Amino acid sequence: MKKLYYLSTCDTCKRIMSEWNLPSDVILQDIKSESITVSQLEEMHHLSGSYEGLFSKRAKLYKEKDLKNANLTEADYKKYILDHYTFLKRPVLIYNDTIFVGNSKKTIVLAKDFIHVK
Repeated sequence: MKKLYYLSTCDTCKRIMSEWNLPSDVILQDIKSESITVSQLEEMHHLSGSYEGLFSKRAKLYKEKDLKNANLTEADYKKYILDHYTFLKRPVLIYNDTIFVGNSKKTIVLAKDFIHVK
């Protein structure tokens, strides 16, 4: 599977998508207009190994809900991601059986190299 989970209103996602120059067979899913399903999140978890690794601690709601001071479990991270799209660290690119999560410079470069080598 080749799929990108992104937020269409996010300038960072837009910039990264243009840098990656994604092949036409990559399915795009705007997580604001098309919510992540349980099975999609479970697939991301299977590939990444952690719900916490998929969770954005930069989200406004993270601060508003004072989650920094909460003792969150993997089940909590999963619940929050499913409850609101803003909790998914983005973009998330699944390219065959490899996952790239977030917008760190290292992740973006690795994903770009991986896409264009395969």
